[in-house]
Amino acid sequence: MKALSFQAVTKDLVRNKYIYLMLLPVVVFYIVFMYAPMYGLQIAFKDFMPTKGIWNSDWVGFKHFVSFYNSYYFWRIVRNTLLLSVFDLIFSFPAPILLALLLNELRNKLFRNIVQSISYLPHFISIVVIAGMMVDFLASDGLINQITSWFDVKPISYLLLPQWFRTIYVSSGVWQGVGWGSIIYLAAISGIDPSLYEAAKVDGAGRLRQLTNVTLPGIMPTIMILLILRVGHLLSGGSFEKILLLYNPTTYETSDVISTFVYRRGLLQFDYGFSTAIGLVNNLVNFVLLLTANALSRRMSEHKLW
Repeated sequence: MKALSFQAVTKDLVRNKYIYLMLLPVVVFYIVFMYAPMYGLQIAFKDFMPTKGIWNSDWVGFKHFVSFYNSYYFWRIVRNTLLLSVFDLIFSFPAPILLALLLNELRNKLFRNIVQSISYLPHFISIVVIAGMMVDFLASDGLINQITSWFDVKPISYLLLPQWFRTIYVSSGVWQGVGWGSIIYLAAISGIDPSLYEAAKVDGAGRLRQLTNVTLPGIMPTIMILLILRVGHLLSGGSFEKILLLYNPTTYETSDVISTFVYRRGLLQFDYGFSTAIGLVNNLVNFVLLLTANALSRRMSEHKLW
């Protein structure tokens, strides 16, 4: 059996050699940037000194983990990470689904193509450019304040006020990603058997009934898979780069998340062991959330990743 199995694998490799060759760069990428760096995770349990190297640095056990838990900023960054991620999940995740459903109902192809093109464009704008636009528009003399001044509203420096950061971050994320995110749902909708719509029409179902009884159930597996993956990144705090470009010390109370705290402690204060410990805890919790979401989805809807 082993010989036959090995022979089958070899035959498959020869027959599909070009496909496996196309896959090779992806495999190399994950090995180099995802699996090889795992060697450095031991820094989380060491008093890492660059002069000694990873292997020769002194072991300190769970010192960094305890220090992080007892830190003054622990609850603040955990709260901010959860709130930003949950708000982003609540508003950003359904938005592409709604847009895809609305676009699917349009019968004017020209208008639909125009709407799709306009909604896709923000995705291709760099995060740095997006952040720069937000800084300029939301400044005390920016576009937003110029518009509100017509209604005798006093100018506000939005990015200097902690209470505005979450609204700015989530709304800008919806604007940038809603069009691009709708592509996969439009593809899922196009894969629904047209005979189901014909059967619904015969039964007297209108456009709304067709949407709720045919379209939504047809794309539900896609929705659940993407939701599971999204939950698996719940503690990642969203887009680290955008938060880093938009936040400042005056808004740390609502904008400082785990990833930005790790950045400051690890790269700015050179506390590599402490920052690695925080990152390890964050990734482990995300992994547990992914397993939990997959198990719940499998039990409740029979849609799962594995």
